[in-house]
Amino acid sequence: MKKETNTMPIPLKPAPRPETLGANVLGQIKELLLTGQSQPGESLSLRSLAEAMGVSMMPVREAVYQLVADQALEVTPNRSVCVPVMTAKQFEEITKIRLHVEGYAVEQAAQHVTPALLCDLRELNDALSMRMGEGGDSLAQAILLNKSLHFQVYEAAGMPMLLKIIEILWLRIGPVLNYDLRVGSERTRDRIAVNHHAHMIDALEAGDAVGARDALWQDIQSAYRHIMAKQYARTDV
Repeated sequence: MKKETNTMPIPLKPAPRPETLGANVLGQIKELLLTGQSQPGESLSLRSLAEAMGVSMMPVREAVYQLVADQALEVTPNRSVCVPVMTAKQFEEITKIRLHVEGYAVEQAAQHVTPALLCDLRELNDALSMRMGEGGDSLAQAILLNKSLHFQVYEAAGMPMLLKIIEILWLRIGPVLNYDLRVGSERTRDRIAVNHHAHMIDALEAGDAVGARDALWQDIQSAYRHIMAKQYARTDV
């Protein structure tokens, strides 16, 4: 059953007026999906989105329908827009694709590692560990930090088309992917992702592309197993 709400999950910023308006609006709506701030089955009010960003309906409508084309959002028979509900089979399929695509990105990133990147990644991972330990309202920030860490690595691969493919996968899976972070699961409390990230960063520093990829795989697979066990335990669709 789809859940309808007009309440914005996170504060949105007033968008600028120049030619960057459309890109800014699209970027903010993407962020809601990439970081799992909008949940599967949740209806999105275009009017509420426009009011939150201080813009007209036109750029919001254009952004939303671009995301519909990417299958990150869907239009229901009554013409409302909502976050798609993902089945267990779809989740499994996307996870398998992510292992190959994101694993390849990490292997490529290992060839372009800089001291500045390693420093940024360690700072992000330390902050992520801290927010996970605090729990409660800090988990929203943990979700943002986790996404930032992953995408800094993927951007380091220097392959814009590959980065776009990964973004499309995350737009589709983001509302499900951050399930354990949102609820503060034992996986979050034990900082499992932080440990996998640390191994990945160490491997990147050593120029070990295979080791970095394997650490990422462990991160993706551990999240997959947890979410399958908790969120999809009662369904076989």
